[in-house]
Amino acid sequence: MNTTAQQLDTTAIAPAVYATITDAICREAEKALESGAVAAVVGWQAGRRQGTAMPAIVTTPADTDKLIFSPACVNNLALYLSKAKKEIRARGKIAIVVKGCDLKALVGLMGENQLKRADIHVIGVVCPGVRGTSEPLAKKCRECTVHTPEGADVTVGTLPELPHFTPAESEELARLEAMTPAERWSFWKEHFARCIRCYACRQVCPFCYCEQCLCDRNRPQAVETTPRPAGNMAWHIVRAMHLAGRCAGCAECERACPMDIPLNLLNRKMAKELKELYGHEAGFEVKEKGPLAEYRENDDQSFIK
Repeated sequence: MNTTAQQLDTTAIAPAVYATITDAICREAEKALESGAVAAVVGWQAGRRQGTAMPAIVTTPADTDKLIFSPACVNNLALYLSKAKKEIRARGKIAIVVKGCDLKALVGLMGENQLKRADIHVIGVVCPGVRGTSEPLAKKCRECTVHTPEGADVTVGTLPELPHFTPAESEELARLEAMTPAERWSFWKEHFARCIRCYACRQVCPFCYCEQCLCDRNRPQAVETTPRPAGNMAWHIVRAMHLAGRCAGCAECERACPMDIPLNLLNRKMAKELKELYGHEAGFEVKEKGPLAEYRENDDQSFIK
């Protein structure tokens, strides 16, 4: 859903926590621009509607007071540092404000040679959580393990004592795994049938940075591009496999989906499988290749019949 279309509604976390982080972000951004260390700062600013936020690129110290951090800062800004955003990268060294989940995406992009650590200045924010599409707190934040970003150049904010949240995504995944294969197939078939192929999921994903997507080609055509059941199923299976071992779990695809398809549930399932099979978790260290892109002599080959 559109990030600027919903009202801010936090009930569990004091607004003062976000205000303190906002002040610190503005100070760090101003310092970085004044010193000439960076050419621009990618962060969030207030949206046109009260209580909303949207991505912002600030290039002068005077404009840094526009930057904010609030529960409305849902966008994963790592999206703006892939090679698909050449106009931003062309400015020079860039500072970027990131939540812990966003930093995981940055780490993944570094592993895929999309950017170099020396070319960015990372302002990490201690994030108590952001809102969801229909909840005061996003489902991913209810079981977040990266409230405090690790590896940023500077980290601002202090994590408050958080209440206990029910792990909604884990419960959904458990329900999915308890289904029979036929029930799971029906589950996804029903959800994917609603897809209108707007590709919002692709456009907000930091890892969908190809200048031409294989699924857009028609000579030859790999995936039917019209919103029909067979093409929809193929698109989502291809995308899930493409992201397996790479997805940072920011859930932007699910947030942006106008048809409320639980895309992050699929990504979480893939991530869980890769952790169990290969001990791999995306976004915690810079790796050139994920488990599905690397072959080892001692790989388990028992699946070959």
